Amino acid sequence: MTSDKNNKPSRTTSSDTALRKLVDTLELERLEQNLFRGRSPDDGWQRVFGGQVVAQALRAASHTVEGRYAHSLHAYFMRPGDPKIPIIYEVERTRDGGSFSTRRVIAIQHGKVIFTMSCSFHMGEPGFAHQIDMPNVPDPDDLPSESEILTQYIDKMPTQLQAYWKGERAIEVRPVDFGRYLSPEKAAPVQQAWVRPTGPLPDDLFVHQCAIAFATDIALLDTALVPHGRTIFDPRIALTSIDHALWFHKSEGFDDWLLYSTDSPATAEARGFTRGSLFTRQGELIASSAQEGLIRVVDEKG
Repeated sequence: MTSDKNNKPSRTTSSDTALRKLVDTLELERLEQNLFRGRSPDDGWQRVFGGQVVAQALRAASHTVEGRYAHSLHAYFMRPGDPKIPIIYEVERTRDGGSFSTRRVIAIQHGKVIFTMSCSFHMGEPGFAHQIDMPNVPDPDDLPSESEILTQYIDKMPTQLQAYWKGERAIEVRPVDFGRYLSPEKAAPVQQAWVRPTGPLPDDLFVHQCAIAFATDIALLDTALVPHGRTIFDPRIALTSIDHALWFHKSEGFDDWLLYSTDSPATAEARGFTRGSLFTRQGELIASSAQEGLIRVVDEKG
């Protein structure tokens, strides 16, 4: 886990509060050996953010593993989460082998399963190594900050987009092409954005992996809307994540900016499929994601 203090993200009062809320959501209460209780932040959302459930489920599983870190997870969202009540996470210790540990996690609310996840843990070993190249994009320091985006574009933003950029966030996002949110122009199904925590995370690699899992659900499905000239902030569109997969190629911390490069190979039968790659500033590919989501047009007017 990198620890160069010079690369630590700067803080503001609101972003620091949001980050503390995220870290607090990862501090699960252990009810029994394999049973944990998680809570949602009081942020006014009607549903629990999918990335939060993925991160909490991964955190619950990590509490049952020693000496190994997550390398993959595969999750399904079955019902919307209720942010007003706790979520119970039940971990099944499927297998502890010589090199890998496998876990299955179910999340329960109102007596029903709302989410399931299988995940695997491994301690890295020497072996072959290769990766794809990082896209050639501007450095995050050369892109507008969130406050600068508000200053430059606030008058052009629709209401839903304004609400998002004015809100508190634990993960700062710097889109490479913010203009796409202001225009209905159709384009190739590709997006890039730099992401990082708004402050230092605890010195615990499991927490960093959970924060990365949280971040990979931010606007991933949005990429499937690019070729249709729509965005996740379009009130005429209803989106719901169906599943989410994540692979950690390297056990790296989330101390600095990561480039989240996403594409959408296909959308059909009201389902959009998207993929993502997370690169460090130095161009190292540390994680890959994939997600399928339900995309419904609720109103063609306007």
